[in-house]
Amino acid sequence: MRNSTCPLQPSLATSVALPVIYALLFPAGSFGNILAAWIFSKQAPTKRTQYIYLGNLVTANLLICSTMPFLAAYFARGYQWNYDSVICRIANHLGTLIMHVSMYVTIIILCSTALSQYATLKKNSDTQYSQAVNENFYRCVLEKFRQPKFAKYLCIIIWLTVLCITVIAIAYNVQAKDMEEHCQCYNIRVEAGEFTTRIAASVATACFFLSFMTVLLSYYSLNKHLSKIQKNTCLGEKHLIYSTVKRNILVIQMILTICFLPYHIFRPIFYVLLTNNDCPRLSYLVEVKNFLTCLAAAKSSVDPIIILLLDKTFKKSLYGLFTKSTPEHHKRNAVIFTEETSKM
Repeated sequence: MRNSTCPLQPSLATSVALPVIYALLFPAGSFGNILAAWIFSKQAPTKRTQYIYLGNLVTANLLICSTMPFLAAYFARGYQWNYDSVICRIANHLGTLIMHVSMYVTIIILCSTALSQYATLKKNSDTQYSQAVNENFYRCVLEKFRQPKFAKYLCIIIWLTVLCITVIAIAYNVQAKDMEEHCQCYNIRVEAGEFTTRIAASVATACFFLSFMTVLLSYYSLNKHLSKIQKNTCLGEKHLIYSTVKRNILVIQMILTICFLPYHIFRPIFYVLLTNNDCPRLSYLVEVKNFLTCLAAAKSSVDPIIILLLDKTFKKSLYGLFTKSTPEHHKRNAVIFTEETSKM
C-alpha cells in the first residue's frame, strides 16, 4: 500500500467533535433502546413477525451503542496510543467488529421488515386486481417474510453470515499488519484496512444497495398497487392498513437514505482515492469517512423515537409507565393491543 507512510494528524473536527457526538449518542441510544427492549419483552407478543424483526433491530442498536465510548476515546486519544496497546486493539478490532456487524444486520433486517410490511398489504388486498405471476411471487417469497418461524431463522442466518464475513476480514487484517513504522493507533492502515477488508467492504456495499433498491421497489410497487385498486374500488376499512404500511416503508426508505446512503456512496470513492500519495488529502478523506460512519451509527440512537412515532402499542405502553394502572386497565390495554396488532 503506497500511502502507508502517510501520518494522520486528526483535526479538531475529529479529535473534539466526534468524541463529543459519540458521547452524546451513547446515553441517549442506550436508554432509549433498553426501554424499547423492556417494553417489547413485557408487552409485545414475541411470536409475531413484526416484533421478531424489531427485537433484532433493538439488539443491533444496543451493540452499536456499546461501541460508542470506545470510539469516542479512540478519536480523542488514538493518535497518542501505541498500536500494540490493549485499548487500541479493543477500539480497533472489537469495536470495528461490533459496529459493522450490527450495522449490516440492521440494514438487512430493515429490508426484511419492509418486505414483511408489503406482504401484509398484499394479503389484505383484493386478489382480483393482481396478476397471476405476482400472486405466485407473493405466495412463494413475500408471504414467508410474514411467518414468525421464517423470520426467526432469517435473523439467525443474517447475524451468523455478517459475523463470519466480518471476523474473517478483521482476522486477515490483523495478520497483515506487521506494523513496521506505525507506532500510533490512529493511522492510515488502520483507517483504510488491508485487501481483505476492502473485499468485505465491497460485498457489504453491494448488500446495502441491494437492500436499498429492494425497499425502493417495494415502495414504488405499493404506490402503483394502491393507485390501481383505488380506481376500481373503495378501500373502506382497509385504508388504515394501507396507509400504515405505506408510511412504514417510507420511513424505512428515509432511514436508509439519510443514515446509510451517504456512507456507502462515499466508501468506493474513498478506496479509489487512497491510491493518491497526497497525505493532507488522505487525512481529509479519512475524516469524511469517519463522520459518515458516525451518521450511520446515529441511527441506533434515534430508532426508539421512530418506533415511538410509528408503533401505537409502543406509545401506549410507554404512556402506561407514567400513569396509574389497575388490573382492569392492563386488561383493556391487552385487548386493544390484540385488536391492533391483528391488523398488521
